[in-house]
Amino acid sequence: MAPAEVASIVIDEDSHSMDVAVAEEALAMAIGRNGQNVRLASEMTGWKLNVMSEAEAQEKHQSEVGRVLDLFMVHLDVDDELAQILVDEGFTSLEEVAYVPVDEMLEIDGFDEDIVESLRMRAKDALLNLAIANEEQLGSTEPAEDLLTMEGMDRALAYQLAAIGVITMEDLAEQSVDELTEIEGLDEERAAALIMTARAPWFSESQ
Repeated sequence: MAPAEVASIVIDEDSHSMDVAVAEEALAMAIGRNGQNVRLASEMTGWKLNVMSEAEAQEKHQSEVGRVLDLFMVHLDVDDELAQILVDEGFTSLEEVAYVPVDEMLEIDGFDEDIVESLRMRAKDALLNLAIANEEQLGSTEPAEDLLTMEGMDRALAYQLAAIGVITMEDLAEQSVDELTEIEGLDEERAAALIMTARAPWFSESQ
């Protein structure tokens, strides 16, 4: 980005991307002619870089905060104050509320075991309901039994995979990490683990 000075960087590990904010007057300099600076920086770091002005970054941040607040208020059935506490503590998804270690949540000022347990149960119930709704929306495409029962697989993800044509373990074995991470909520680590599990029969057959 040099000589433009970076004001802030927000990292999204799930999408392997970064939002890089610079001053408005330095935006063109940071991007470079025909975007060459951004392309070079992306190649060097191995991350997708989204270069924007500080104002654009702030607007995006506020929009994301609003989305998460609405998510928590609707699906956890909490008021805006409690939803804001969760956001301030770094929670950005129902999965985090449901599965972050209890001890970490108990460290939040004002949270006791009853509050934490209630939030975790509501988050898990919400995730289950969303998975069922998503399954219904995916249509009639059924995943094969070997995909449904594969180690590390869950029913909702199996139906998401079936909807994009990944019906069997063999189909999954032929996928790349990049292809799988296009599915919302599926990060690179889990995608890689699922692919390796699906490919396990290949290695046993070759031995």
